[in-house]
Amino acid sequence: NFVKTKQTTPGGATLLPGQRWVSLDGDADRVVYFYSKKDGSFCLLDGDRIALLLGSYLRPLLKKAGAEDLSLGLVQTAYANGGSTVRAKQDVGSDRVACAKTGVKHCHHAALAFDVGIYFEANGHGTILFSDKFVKQMRYLADARGEAGEAATQLLLFRDLVNETVGDAISIFLCVEAVLCLLDFDCDDWRNMYEDLPNRQIKVVVADRGIFETTDAERVCVKPTGLQAEIDALVKKAPMGRAFVRPSGTEDVVRVYAEAETTAAMLSLGQAVVDLVYKNAGGVGAKPIVK
Repeated sequence: NFVKTKQTTPGGATLLPGQRWVSLDGDADRVVYFYSKKDGSFCLLDGDRIALLLGSYLRPLLKKAGAEDLSLGLVQTAYANGGSTVRAKQDVGSDRVACAKTGVKHCHHAALAFDVGIYFEANGHGTILFSDKFVKQMRYLADARGEAGEAATQLLLFRDLVNETVGDAISIFLCVEAVLCLLDFDCDDWRNMYEDLPNRQIKVVVADRGIFETTDAERVCVKPTGLQAEIDALVKKAPMGRAFVRPSGTEDVVRVYAEAETTAAMLSLGQAVVDLVYKNAGGVGAKPIVK
């Protein structure tokens, strides 16, 4: 959590440029990577990037195995950075990128729709699911000679490395290390798969979060009536803009997410949406300043 939220190095760690570090949470069910770029700046490689890295390895192998009829899909939540979603659609196709409600139980259910279902929340919580059809077909193809058989065998070996029960960060760590080695990727190669859009997550304290209701994987606010239309109007003004609001499940706050092509556009959009929520939901205390 410290590395993900603070976007900085934990105490006692001295980063050398290009050196890869991995961070697990206390019960080892979430994993993120980080490293220092050549200019000395900190760079986080989160769950969005883990999902795309693993997908970029698995998809060509399915093609080599002659199993393109098997569906490979990627499940994200609304909090996935828009840059990762664009890259995911390029890699696997728009119809193979699904958005689920926040929470791995929702992502897990959505991933079951694919023969190879990859899902990770940005915090590094996730895994890969393989259908019975995938296993049966790969075992059959593994007996073939040449490239197809080798690819099928490699896919089965990779499946053995994955713990399909979500919450095994050690398994995912080993998967990532294997893929980086097999693709001959360093941290810069991995990071350069896409550029993150500038984004912010802001909490707005409200009198009653119960007046908020969302749909479409929490990306559309249907109550209070009219709020979504105002958000849509603001989003249209921001280049590559996206914003949504959702009530917290545990406290009287509404969570605002905003992203855009530039930091200035993102900050402007985020503040405008915060202002709307504060006004429409009876904001409590000082109104947050997005910065």
